[in-house]
Amino acid sequence: MLLHIKNMVCDRCQMIVRQQLESLRFTVKQVALGNAEIMPDPDEEQLQLIAAALKVPGFELINKDADKTVEAIKNVVIELVHHSDLSEMDSSYSDLIASRLGKDYAHLSRLFSNSQETTIERFIIQQKVEKIKELMEYGELNLNEIAYRMGYSSSAHLSTQFKSITGITPSRFKSSAGKQRKPLDRI
Repeated sequence: MLLHIKNMVCDRCQMIVRQQLESLRFTVKQVALGNAEIMPDPDEEQLQLIAAALKVPGFELINKDADKTVEAIKNVVIELVHHSDLSEMDSSYSDLIASRLGKDYAHLSRLFSNSQETTIERFIIQQKVEKIKELMEYGELNLNEIAYRMGYSSSAHLSTQFKSITGITPSRFKSSAGKQRKPLDRI
């Protein structure tokens, strides 16, 4: 059975989900961002146990098709922004999301907006800003290099988007003592 799970955003999330499912004595065939395939198929009582076990570390079972689609959109965006080289991206986000999910982007966009009270585009920008914060904290790249790596046309464009989301400039963020990044599952 394929379980759809909300708030999985990284490799550690996958590891924790695997551990939780194995602790309930299920055979875990595979775990990916947003889902896990287990055997044998759980009954209703076991599904409730799974939901309770996953809730402890902050995950949630998803049952509605619309919720599954929204979570799949989030997972595609997180994978693209946090685990890909955006400077080499040759398609638009909308094309990539639509092709990965095999659905019309206009439909996906409406579904996402109705469910999340924000647009996919805004969610992408918020994810990019969090990745930019991470890269600035590492201190290995200058702003021009970060802009290139994140697929921006210029550091000025990056700075404009960064300020629109955070209210401060990238240089102000970098010099602030209490840098505040958001967990990916809270965006």
